[in-house]
Amino acid sequence: MSGDRPSRGDTGAVTGGHDGGWTSGLDRLLASGLDRLAGRRYGLLAHGPSRTAGQRPAHLALAAAGAAPAVLFGPEHGYYGVEQDMVPAADQADPWTGVPIRSLYGDGEASLRPAPSAFAGLDLLVVDLQDVGARYYTYAATAVWAAEAALAAGCPVWLLDRPNPLGGVVEGNLLRPGYESFVGAFRTPQRHGLTLGELLRLEAVRRGWDGGAEAVEVWPVGGWRRGDGWGSRPWPAPSPNMPTLEAAAVYPGLCLVEATELSEGRGTTRPFQLVGAPGIAPRALAARLGERRLPGVAFVPTYFKPQFQKHAGAVCGGVEIVVTGGRAAVGRADALRPVRLGAEVLLALREVAGDAFAWRAAPYEFVRDRPAVDLLAGCDSLRRAVDATDRDALDAWVASWEDDEAAFRADVEPVLLY
Repeated sequence: MSGDRPSRGDTGAVTGGHDGGWTSGLDRLLASGLDRLAGRRYGLLAHGPSRTAGQRPAHLALAAAGAAPAVLFGPEHGYYGVEQDMVPAADQADPWTGVPIRSLYGDGEASLRPAPSAFAGLDLLVVDLQDVGARYYTYAATAVWAAEAALAAGCPVWLLDRPNPLGGVVEGNLLRPGYESFVGAFRTPQRHGLTLGELLRLEAVRRGWDGGAEAVEVWPVGGWRRGDGWGSRPWPAPSPNMPTLEAAAVYPGLCLVEATELSEGRGTTRPFQLVGAPGIAPRALAARLGERRLPGVAFVPTYFKPQFQKHAGAVCGGVEIVVTGGRAAVGRADALRPVRLGAEVLLALREVAGDAFAWRAAPYEFVRDRPAVDLLAGCDSLRRAVDATDRDALDAWVASWEDDEAAFRADVEPVLLY
């Protein structure tokens, strides 16, 4: 947004929305940029959380303002977020406006990268997706790959930015070469600390797009600083299994349990906060994890029954992971370290679960030739340490993150907006 980026650390001249906090790129566009959409045939890559401060869906708010998109593009889970993970979303028509919806998540790996022809006849692609700040979360890959294809078609791209709900904290190891996938598309730590606008600017530089970091026009968030986290605004559930900010807070680590045959709580009302499987002794698991004295969380022994996906209909023993510090603690490095938490959970499960522990055997996001845990960890160090129940190896891997985190912070400094 030429001449309208807030300075780093500035709270911005634009006041927040109805909650008195930050103002999204969408709301800034609606407030002061509609004239730039006049007469333009544009596509909107968005989903359910793409909404105004008044909770109006983006495409409906734009249409009401006289600037309706010509086509809608939907990421994984579909435009309305109705599909579970790794379930193809079909093309359809928006029931309210009749505008066509084109899915960018189909039944094969090729569907994830749109061809430039997908943007033929458009004057502009506008992207408004709510990320959660984890390397695995696939909306970032969809945004970057769609932007790359649109630019190749001669179609400019705007990114309407939103906060990173986990703040600006960086945690984890950099993705190693050879471990790239849809859940590891970029060389970042698991918790990267960037907004989607900043991540797009980073990849624009890395990929050599014309204009570098300015290749995509970012409409920044007003009234938001890196340490603010999400603030007081209602949480919009950016995907079916991200119902709360607390689930998002632990996701950079607890997503690792997806790489096993144990339940990560999908099919319950507390995904990523419930972990277990039939045959696991809850109190033994809770005690084992409690020994680690991990900050910001408590482990409650419990039983639960998933209604779909892994162990559907079976009673699972395990733990509930409770975020103890509330919303204010989610963005603080000293209050919660979710990537370390996830690694500790895997090691404890390996030690306590016995024969119930196994790595995922099915393909993961269309990848068959590498273990899911390696794709998520971005290397094989975690799997090797857990398989050997080697505490020293796990601690050494975690200690190695410090250099990766420092290198990443230096790498992203030139593209930061907040």
